[in-house]
Amino acid sequence: FCLRAAVLRQPATGDRMAGLIEAMDIKRKTFFEFEDAPYLCLDAEVSKPTARGGQTLVRLKMRNLLTRAVFDKTFKAGEKFAEPDLVMSSATFTYADGDGHHFMDQDTFETLTLSTDIIGDDRGLLVDNVEVQIHRYNGQPIGIVFPPLILLAAIVLGLLLDYLLPLGVLAKLPHVPRLLAGLLLFLFGALALLF
Repeated sequence: FCLRAAVLRQPATGDRMAGLIEAMDIKRKTFFEFEDAPYLCLDAEVSKPTARGGQTLVRLKMRNLLTRAVFDKTFKAGEKFAEPDLVMSSATFTYADGDGHHFMDQDTFETLTLSTDIIGDDRGLLVDNVEVQIHRYNGQPIGIVFPPLILLAAIVLGLLLDYLLPLGVLAKLPHVPRLLAGLLLFLFGALALLF
């Protein structure tokens, strides 16, 4: 999972006071803080009581952005949650080594090093100078978000590999998947410049 579909609001300049969100107001793709961790709501369901005096309950399917764990939890409608300090910043992938994957922040030009655990399976999509969004919680990087064009290239590459692997074409050429990925990224990049 990556936070591809989620849109984050950039905090205003200066001191930012976190607001409170009621459980009843949490909808799909809403970010909130629960037990000192940021969460993304994947689905929300409101249960209204059928008996007098019953409480309205909100059942949330939520993802912990630090651990990537997904689970369901039920809250009372009046429970309140803090807004997490989440920010997206542009960065360019420069290189990877034993210490991790290194990015240059496009705003501050500082070098950020993200571990393989943070990047996860998306590390296969990283090529030199690709621009990504670094997802930060309380100033610390917690993940990356790729541009939609790279995601499309990855889907096309996956379909192409699914077709070619059963044919045995790639078994004799071990560097072909990396070359195909680079070629597709180049082609999609060229198309993006035209439009």
